[in-house]
Amino acid sequence: MGRSFENRKHSIMKTAGQKSKLYARYGKQLYVVAKNGVPDPAGNPALRIMIEKAKKEQVPSHVIEKAIEKAKGGSGEDYTPARYEGFGPGGCSVIIDCLTDNPNRTISDIRTCFTKGSAKLGAAGSVSHQFDHLAVLSFAGDDEDALLEAMLEAEVDVDDIESKDGRLTLFAHPSEFAKARDAITAAFPDAEFEVQEVTFIPQNEVPVSEDDAAALEKFINMLNDCEDIQDVYHNAQLPERA
Repeated sequence: MGRSFENRKHSIMKTAGQKSKLYARYGKQLYVVAKNGVPDPAGNPALRIMIEKAKKEQVPSHVIEKAIEKAKGGSGEDYTPARYEGFGPGGCSVIIDCLTDNPNRTISDIRTCFTKGSAKLGAAGSVSHQFDHLAVLSFAGDDEDALLEAMLEAEVDVDDIESKDGRLTLFAHPSEFAKARDAITAAFPDAEFEVQEVTFIPQNEVPVSEDDAAALEKFINMLNDCEDIQDVYHNAQLPERA
């Protein structure tokens, strides 16, 4: 069907950073998911999925267990989601998702990154309309018809299905994520997800020069250093590297 997720995937620059930062981000996400639901993966599908993602990123078991135990305690920080939008080097659009217990600290850190990164912070909604907010699930396979049939039987609202290079990728509304994943697992018992996330996919990419690409990398590295930032998305078309 041709959303070309594989071609665009490099543009969805997730905040990874050093291992300690990665562990801290997953710890915060696991804590929030566990606290907002049941702090037991058996009764909390969202937590179960988050644990699987954390393990795939090689997050140690003790980090996962500590976050869940903290949520069981019923006290601790109250994190709220926050989203910021703006324009990065070369005129590309940028979306930043955060979890914060101190909004003043978060916006101050983000403003500093935009100022130092030759970028411009925009108002809410200033660039998000240039992206599709979708659940994305990708796994090895080539039977597009079987995947579509499984989604129809599960009454999943499918946005798109892509079959490429021996991989099937499903795009659906974010609210359909858990239902779509369960349907895939039932229809394809041996499926191992290479991608399973709710993300922003650019509708169109903005070509940037090598200088702007380097500036964008520095800008995103600065954002990576902010403790409250979870994910960063952009629509820059980066120059091909030799």
